Amino acid sequence: MKLSRSFSVLLLLSALVFLAGASAAQTLNFASTQFRPIEEQQFFREQVLAPFVAETGIQVNMIAEEYAPFFSRLQAEARTGRFETDVFGTLHGDFPALLAEGIPMELPDPQSLPGRTFIEELVKLGQMDGQQIYVPWTQATYLMAANKKALDYLPEGADVGALTYAELLEWAKNLYEATGSAKLGLPAGPQGLFGRMLHGYLYPAFTGHQVQKFDSPDAVSMWSYLKELWDYVHPSSAIYENMADPLLLEEVWVAWDHTARLGPAIREFPDNFVLFPSPAGPYGRAFITVINGLGIPKGVQDFDLAWRLIDHLTHPETQVIVLEGTGFFPTTVEAASYVPQGANKLLADAVAAQASAPDALVSLLPVGLGARDGEYVPTFKDAFEAIVLRGQDIETVLARQGARLRELFEDTGADYPQP
Repeated sequence: MKLSRSFSVLLLLSALVFLAGASAAQTLNFASTQFRPIEEQQFFREQVLAPFVAETGIQVNMIAEEYAPFFSRLQAEARTGRFETDVFGTLHGDFPALLAEGIPMELPDPQSLPGRTFIEELVKLGQMDGQQIYVPWTQATYLMAANKKALDYLPEGADVGALTYAELLEWAKNLYEATGSAKLGLPAGPQGLFGRMLHGYLYPAFTGHQVQKFDSPDAVSMWSYLKELWDYVHPSSAIYENMADPLLLEEVWVAWDHTARLGPAIREFPDNFVLFPSPAGPYGRAFITVINGLGIPKGVQDFDLAWRLIDHLTHPETQVIVLEGTGFFPTTVEAASYVPQGANKLLADAVAAQASAPDALVSLLPVGLGARDGEYVPTFKDAFEAIVLRGQDIETVLARQGARLRELFEDTGADYPQP
């Protein structure tokens, strides 16, 4: 019996609707404030997402955008209850605002994902209001680097992988006495990142906080230490923008800098250098981490599919692909075993060692300063120039700069950064 033309059309339309629904169910929308440049988007789609699509048959639509439209879209989806986004990735500092809008759902323990062990400190950062709202995705940080020649002058009993600031001072003295010149280098030039060392490394290591104890007795001790250390810091540090060139030229043998700025020296002569965590002070081994997390909206249509994408994006092998293509470091311990020997492995091993140190003290960048964000680091750098370079009284300078720092946070209503 022949079907009527109208009935055939109805069957065809029903089939198309079913197929469209099935297709939609197997498509994930992934929104990210990271990897926005065109070349990074292309890399991410072709090298990171394409293997997931090939393996699972699940299509992934990557939406790379600035934070303002990213937040506005997620906010609109939450308020209408019609979520189109399945997974999103952004900076740690963006999650409090997302949480205030009720956007991220509570996630399972990231350590339940098979085949990986997330660095515990990074897992804790993803816990807000008693919930796990993101899975650690990528990180960037700052490290110490040394020419292997310098290792002969380490203080007796010192472990370069667990160095203290007291041992760094002794090491710098040893190098000065052995070579006749200062061999410790710090990027304190106008475009250098030494300000990050002041607020995110030295202050928390010596006082336990970035801001709260800015003008405390502990802070006075820290500045006294830095004045003594500066006698053994290469004089060109005041103009160094990055430490790669001074390390390559052997002007300095020991240095601190951002991983991206140390990278050129390590990649050119990986066998000449060692990389290791920043030193520890009385309150711990403080270090800055710029962490990105992966979250899932509360209104997600298919949690299992979304969680499957997070599983892929945080797998150690995938994280190594991201490291080699973008310079963002893994958040899992196992990733180091997937990195080929060479500069990236040296960097990745040191990043993992720093983040998983038993005395690790994570420093986060301030959030909520708005248009006045550019005043934060200069407050610390101005104190450095007054105390260390110009020899002004420590307590007088700290009282003045501490008042400015407190006024900054009071006027903006921003919370003090961790710790």
